[in-house]
Amino acid sequence: MTNALGAARKTPALCISIAVLAMVAIAAVFAASAQAEPPGGVSSTTPEVAEPTAPSGKAIIVGGRAIPPADAPPAVKKVIAAANKIRTKPYIYGGGHGRWWDAGYDCSGAVSFALHGGELITSPMPSGSLSGWGSAGKGRWITVYANGGHAYAVIAGLRWDTAGNTSGTGPRWHKSLRAAASGPFVARHPDGY
Repeated sequence: MTNALGAARKTPALCISIAVLAMVAIAAVFAASAQAEPPGGVSSTTPEVAEPTAPSGKAIIVGGRAIPPADAPPAVKKVIAAANKIRTKPYIYGGGHGRWWDAGYDCSGAVSFALHGGELITSPMPSGSLSGWGSAGKGRWITVYANGGHAYAVIAGLRWDTAGNTSGTGPRWHKSLRAAASGPFVARHPDGY
């Protein structure tokens, strides 16, 4: 090592070569770290994968998962994506009210989780509160049906409900829009949806 440094001091070309190599190595390290973590925390080398979409107008169910229609607004697609994350969880009374990620969900916890995914609410709401949430009446894309004892939602033409599933209770998508639970329901919707 001392012989190489001694030789480098005597040969200006060797000094320049070592300096250039050092600068190239430093530049490569900075370039690699900039490529590894671009803004937003998504790797620039990760290919963009488009979420599948259904034909315009109405979501479809594939393997228990809702596929949003192509013409759905981004917030509606986010609501559907959030609901899909918990679509196999069991029914647990009070589930989804103490924390967003839970072992299971009750009716209003499941509706709240989906709405939160679309950034339409900031904290879970019980059924009674959902009956006064948003604007009165049916929405174009999202309608929450609620009363003091049950809540469910119709999102892009599919029912998101914890009741009425032959394969077990818990948050699930249903083609039928009719509530499995009884009682008069108040229809509410988020403004613009």
